[in-house]
Formats: sequence, structure tokens, C-alpha cells
Amino acid sequence: MRFLITGGAGFIGGHLVETLLADGHEAVVVDDYSTGSPRNLAKVANHPKLRVIEADILESAELLDAEIAACDTVFHLAAAVGVELVVKDPVRTITTNVHGTENVLKPAAKYGRRIIVASTSEVYGKSTHPEFTETDDLLIGSPYHSRWSYACSKLLDEFYVMAFHRAVNLPGTVVRFFNTVGPRQTGMYGMVIPRFVGRALSGEPLQVYGNGKQSRCFCHVADVVRALRLLVDRPESFGRIYNIGGRRSITIAELAQLVIERTGSSSKIEYLSYDKAYAKGFEDMMRRMPNTGAIRQLTGWQPEHTLEEVIDDVRDCLLAERRG
Repeated sequence: MRFLITGGAGFIGGHLVETLLADGHEAVVVDDYSTGSPRNLAKVANHPKLRVIEADILESAELLDAEIAACDTVFHLAAAVGVELVVKDPVRTITTNVHGTENVLKPAAKYGRRIIVASTSEVYGKSTHPEFTETDDLLIGSPYHSRWSYACSKLLDEFYVMAFHRAVNLPGTVVRFFNTVGPRQTGMYGMVIPRFVGRALSGEPLQVYGNGKQSRCFCHVADVVRALRLLVDRPESFGRIYNIGGRRSITIAELAQLVIERTGSSSKIEYLSYDKAYAKGFEDMMRRMPNTGAIRQLTGWQPEHTLEEVIDDVRDCLLAERRG
């Protein structure tokens, strides 16, 4: 099969492309390298079945039309990502996530192509449910706080997929990622585990934002890629939304301590207010645990990697990079 992967030079995209090529498929990557990097495709850079197109999905409607017409399946992963980027540039966040997705969905609907669109656990907003299920009502914060622009833009993407599915039977599926982590992920845009591991390896303090009691669940990128692959050939998933994430909940303060232990670091933990870390009035989600029963029931998928393995893989990758 021929797959088109927008954002294919990103963290998740790079791992996905590697598995597709390893299984004998063709992969066409469209990426503008705004948050992605050629290093994420370095292992397969010379693969005969890989083609990489450097392009911005916002400005490449004709290109996307032609490439989608020629492919079998689309993975739409391109997006403005990372809390720091979202807070600092909400205009770019909204335009990339909404209009960029529109440029991908329209030709997918036009040619009836299978498409899986990446969304985020952020769409659950300020919900206080002990765990989040795909059919839950959503509680997103005020537009006065730019942090919620990301959640709103990705939620609009989801509505767009569902609208095309109802209107023209688009074979589309939405996946909501919950804190995907693993080798090659950068902490540049606020991703907590690579940021913690990088500082721990350098002996620097691990900065915990807020009181550190906010909890998260983390999922290894290999498990996420496996989930994406399992969904491709399941027509039952058309017009549906699936949570993809780990099930072990850990507070950020506990995570910092675990990173120090796994890296053998002498780093200390220091607390930083949200006002200093991001912006005045920043709002955070105190709990974020996915109910993954829907994808497990459909495909049998469940995470196979422990949180310790996730941290160890990030640590080993960063150490290898530092050794050159």
C-alpha cells in the first residue's frame, strides 16, 4: 500500500514511517519541519520506498490533492503541538490545526481515501471525570486563556471528520493521544519526560510546574504506532473516535522523582509557578486518564511498555545523541 503521512518527520510520524517501510509499504511524507526534524527519518532516509516532501499543509492544497489521490491511506499527524508553542503562538495553532486539516480532509473526502486523524486528550478540557471516555461531554476553558486554543482547534478537526463521514461516508477515524513518549522526542515544546530526563542527565534541577499534584498517563510511541496500524483495516472504526494512551496514573512530582531514580541523577526538584512557566492565569488539567476500552474491544490493543521502559528508552536515546 501507499501511505501519505502528514507530519511524518515528527516524533510519532517518524516511528510510524519506519514501521510502514519495514512491512514493505510505500510512504510519502509531507512535513514543513516546523516542529519535526529530518533526524526522525534518519534511519530510513535512503529507503527506496520513501519520498519526503518539504511543504506546509496550509499552503499546499494542490499538492495534497494530488498526493492523496495517488495514495491508499492517509495518516494526518501534522499539527501545532506542545503547550509552550500553543501558549506563545495561538494564531499559528488555530490556523495550522483547522485550515491545515481542512486541506487534508477535503481531498480525502473527494477521493474516498481511508484517513486517520490525530487529536488529543486536551479536548477533554477541564473535565473532572476519574477517566475519560470518547462519548463524554467536553468542558473546555475560557477563550481568555490561549492554552485552550489547541483543544478547540483539535476538537473542530474531530467535528470536521465526523461531518465528512456523515455527508459523504468518509472512511475516517479520530484518535485521541494521551501523552505519547519515547526515543527522539524533544522537550523543546514542553513535553515533560524528555525535558525531565535531559535535565537529570545534566545534573540540573527538574522544574515541576504548579504544585506537582497534577497526574498524567504516558504511553510508549511503539504502542501508539501499533494502535494506529491496527485501526487501518477496521471498517468498524469509520466515523469513530478512540483514546490511545497508557493506564498508569502518576503525578508530575512523582514522575520527576522516578526520572531521577532511572537516570541515577543527583538533580533536585524545584517548583515553578504556572505564571512564571507559561503565562498569567494559565489553567491546567489536574487529571488525565484514558478509558481505552473501545480500541481494546475492537482490536485487542493495550499498551505493552511500562513507564520505566519509556523513561529508560528516552534516557538511552539522549545519552546516545550526546555521545555523537
